[in-house]
Amino acid sequence: LVELVESGGDSVQTGGSLTLSCVASGEAYRRSCMAWFRQAPGKEREGVAAVQTSGGKTFYADSVKGRFTISEDRAKNTLYLRMTSLNPEDTAMYYCAADATLCGAWSRGLAYWGQGTQVTVAS
Repeated sequence: LVELVESGGDSVQTGGSLTLSCVASGEAYRRSCMAWFRQAPGKEREGVAAVQTSGGKTFYADSVKGRFTISEDRAKNTLYLRMTSLNPEDTAMYYCAADATLCGAWSRGLAYWGQGTQVTVAS
């Protein structure tokens, strides 16, 4: 099994930055693809960014390209999401997710999920 624990959510002003962290445990082969999703109240879940842990290929939603950066520290079993130029549309609960498969269809959802961390961007 895989356990994912997110942290780093906060309330910030428009234009601010935040870095989310996700500490992962469990078999590494079950975490071939790791990603960040978000869900705002009344909206569908959205895939934000993903990384193929073997090779490091990254994927981003169009809405965050150029503003968000996904990265991982394998030694610490930690996934990060650096978010800059935040705006109120980024307000959501952010979830870390992982899967044993490649990231080809990552935005449809992955097998393992964390509990989420709240990001609120004030206008």
